[in-house]
Amino acid sequence: MQPLELRCSSGRSGDRRVLLGFAPASTLHAVSFPDVLDERSGEGYQRRFNSSHSLDFRRYIKEQGSTTIPLTFNLRARGDDAWRITNEADGLVRLRINRGTGPVMAQVDCQHRLGHLADLNIELPFMCFVGLTVDEEMAVFSVINRKAKGLNHSLLDFHDARLCEDLASDRPELFIALCLSNDPASPWCGQLDVGGNKVSGMTRKASLRTVQKAVRRFLNRSSILKQRTTEEAARVVLDFWVAVSNAMREDWSRPRGSLLAKGVGVYALMEIAADMWREQGPALTQDRMVAHLSDMAADVDWSSDGPLKGLGGESGVAAAVALLRGIRARQNVRAVA
Repeated sequence: MQPLELRCSSGRSGDRRVLLGFAPASTLHAVSFPDVLDERSGEGYQRRFNSSHSLDFRRYIKEQGSTTIPLTFNLRARGDDAWRITNEADGLVRLRINRGTGPVMAQVDCQHRLGHLADLNIELPFMCFVGLTVDEEMAVFSVINRKAKGLNHSLLDFHDARLCEDLASDRPELFIALCLSNDPASPWCGQLDVGGNKVSGMTRKASLRTVQKAVRRFLNRSSILKQRTTEEAARVVLDFWVAVSNAMREDWSRPRGSLLAKGVGVYALMEIAADMWREQGPALTQDRMVAHLSDMAADVDWSSDGPLKGLGGESGVAAAVALLRGIRARQNVRAVA
């Protein structure tokens, strides 16, 4: 079987070697693949496929006068002879791809443009990096897409976590949020939307970005990192959410009908956790958290038709925090009386 051959120009994009060329959309579709994040295994890095988005591009590119910027790929290094580049004259090269070896080009920035073009022979421009590692490829993807409208911010946070050398020091709020997402002892384990392919059977409660921002509130309000390491702070936060899931079990178990595990609830509860830490410091154990939260539970209406209905943004969170603090204050008065 004769190999597929694509004639390209060879040059550099910044400090990286790239190939520039043109090919039918069907050919590019056949020799390439998206590397979508699998949230169970942690493999991959791209957002989940949006069929509607891709079909919009299919309809557009078939129109008269349509065009697009080059599709971006990466020829990943492989141990077999799946692809080979041979030099020709005047900066031209020939990319030979052996048929039957499967797709060889990772779709760094073209997943949705190319997704539904398998049957179209419309010629498209492409740029292909040569031999980037998966981490380097992910970094390029993040740079290209960080300001892209609609790109899941939790997915970019996940990229940052994988690329950061000392996450606990550089981004403690993200480190703690990932601990909540990954620790089997955490009630959030497997429940956070990271932005990749969703884990089957899981009922999502919030996004990684939401929990990360809530943890940042806790860190700022409590000043715990002045006394404790990030790892120790992560344990306090994990203990708090275990306490929440136990003391407010009914609301925790029905995420669709309760605002407890939605943005306003998560932000407000992290503020209450900070209050508890400021009051008790290292003496604040998980048992004490359960006791405090159990006292509050009967007086908090987390339903979407209750006093928290419609609260959003900073003002909404402030109102929710004020409500929870008022309930705590009344509980404290009763305890003293």
